[in-house]
Order: sequence, then C-alpha cells, then structure tokens
Amino acid sequence: MLDSIAIENAAAALFEAEQTGQQIKPLTLAYPDMTMDDAYAVQRAWVDRKVAAGDRVTGYKIGLTSRAMQNAMNITTPDFGVLLESMYFANNSTVVAANFCDPRIEVELAFVMKKSLFGNDVTIEQVLDATDYVVPSLELIAARSFRTDPESGYTRKVFDTIADNAANAGYIVGDKRFAPEDIDLRWSGAILYVNGEVEETGLAAGVQDHPAKGICWVCKRFATHGVGLEPGQLVLSGSFTRPVVAKAGDKMTCDYGPLGTIDVTFT
Repeated sequence: MLDSIAIENAAAALFEAEQTGQQIKPLTLAYPDMTMDDAYAVQRAWVDRKVAAGDRVTGYKIGLTSRAMQNAMNITTPDFGVLLESMYFANNSTVVAANFCDPRIEVELAFVMKKSLFGNDVTIEQVLDATDYVVPSLELIAARSFRTDPESGYTRKVFDTIADNAANAGYIVGDKRFAPEDIDLRWSGAILYVNGEVEETGLAAGVQDHPAKGICWVCKRFATHGVGLEPGQLVLSGSFTRPVVAKAGDKMTCDYGPLGTIDVTFT
C-alpha cells in the first residue's frame, strides 16, 4: 500500500492539475503497485484539500455502472466519487469549458435521500423508500490525469480514475422533481442534443437494469467502512450514455421527455 506521503503527494498533484487546468500523467505510472484502497485514500485526501479550502460535501456520484460507460472507458469495475457544493450547476447554466480538464457530459438520474441508508445488502426497495425524490441530471466529468499519456501511450487504470474522484467535476440538475414511485425508473430515458443534433440516447435501465442498483452498490462499498448515505445527500446513479465531449461554443440540451429538459451552454 502507498504510505501517507505518497498519498498526499498524489492528491496534491491532482489538486494542482485542477487549479492549473494542466492534466498530469496517470498516477499508476509513478505508483504501479497502487491498489484500490490506495486509490480511494488519494481521493479522500483530495476531497480533504477541497473541504479545507472551504468546500462542502453534498453527496456522491456512482460511475462505470452501465455497459455504455464501461466500454467507453475500457473499465469494468464500478466506482464512486464525492460531490461538493462548488460542483453544483443549476439548469440553464453557462459553464466555462477552459476551467475544466477535458470536460465531458454524461446523462443520468439523481436520487436525493430523505432517510439514512446503510448496509451490505441494501435492496432496490429500500433505496426507493429512502429516496425523497429523483431528478434528471447531467454529470460534468473532467479527467485531471490523462486518459492516455501523450508521451508513452500508457492508458490509465481504474485506480487512476478512482483517485481522480472518479473524474467528477460538476453536476447540473433539472427543474422537475419526482417521487420514485411516480415514474418508471427503468424506462426513463433521454435524448442528448449537441448544437441541435442528436448525439446520444439511452434508458436508465442501462445502469445494471435499474438505476437504484447503483445506490445499492455504493451502500455495500461504504458499509465496510461504517459509512452510509445521509438525508439531503444527492447521489448520481450512473450514466446510461457514453461521455460526450464539451467544447467552448457548444449548446447541450438533454430531453428527458416527461421528466423535463436540461440546458447547458459552454463558453
């Protein structure tokens, strides 16, 4: 396992990459023996730096839960990252693309909790019972380490992604809220337009056949550390489309049908 100095150095490198907008080499090039526990330790150290600078934890994102995302990232293991107050964008926001490293947009549903949720064997029914409401969302991902190192051609591993807070950099929330029992979550879908052209489509069933399964997975992952989800936290359940590159000048509209529309403009 990485020692505390290596963990802090890795977190500091990711923190600086975000501040400068300059991506770094995948951490596993420098730390080839990095484990999953090491990666989450680096993530926690990065989050601690953000919180120490005045930020606040508001929830979590679950990633790599759909075939679309696993194939796009060439990674088969789900992961999670931490959502922070500074990452929040309202519907119809304008986002400065240059503020993010390699920004991309993913389409998903978010669950906002009204009850605590903890345990190794949390069920879909328990997730739905603990959910205050579901809201359409877009996730802004921005890899602070290169997906492929431009010098060596080395492709980053799942440990690099996890250490990089699962590449999370922001989330954009829709205007309409829905009780989970009032909508068919599996058949909830979306059409993502980029500059008026259809770029991606998908159904939330793409997330392990039910988006709530992502919440079950993260509860199991947290339970080994004595941690659970808390009331008021927002959890992004996982993208059911591949990530779409966002560039300055792009206007993205995501149409969730009866669940509403999210618009975001990149400058």
